[in-house]
Amino acid sequence: MEDLPAGTTFGTAGRTVTEADIVTFAGLSGDYAPMHVDDAWSRANHPFGSRFAHGMLVASMSYALRTPMLDHLHVVAWLQTTRRFVAPVRPGDTVTATWTIAEARERASDHRTGVVTADIEVRNQDGVVVQQGSDVWLVERRPEEDR
Repeated sequence: MEDLPAGTTFGTAGRTVTEADIVTFAGLSGDYAPMHVDDAWSRANHPFGSRFAHGMLVASMSYALRTPMLDHLHVVAWLQTTRRFVAPVRPGDTVTATWTIAEARERASDHRTGVVTADIEVRNQDGVVVQQGSDVWLVERRPEEDR
């Protein structure tokens, strides 16, 4: 946490959204809305023109995208997540995320931990922003003698 000044940016590796991801997420969440699971219906009835991944599926995937910052930061808990779903993600799209540190601060009630707020953008393989938002993490601080 001590090495995360505001404005620090971290990009991630990519992940391709598959048919299996969408079907599995529909089963786990119970969200079988035809815009996600029925391409013929989506082409005929939805303004996006074909089916697309659940927004929460893409948000969930963004949490696990690898970046050195998260690999070395000891996240104790995710405290808050906000997302705006601004463009569809279709089967076969590859998504990446970029986090930009907005704030990192020590917790007054527990000096062993801190709170980090990071803005996030998720983009597809064409660079189109598909999600925007922020994440707030409770993180473990380095021992005082190492700060």
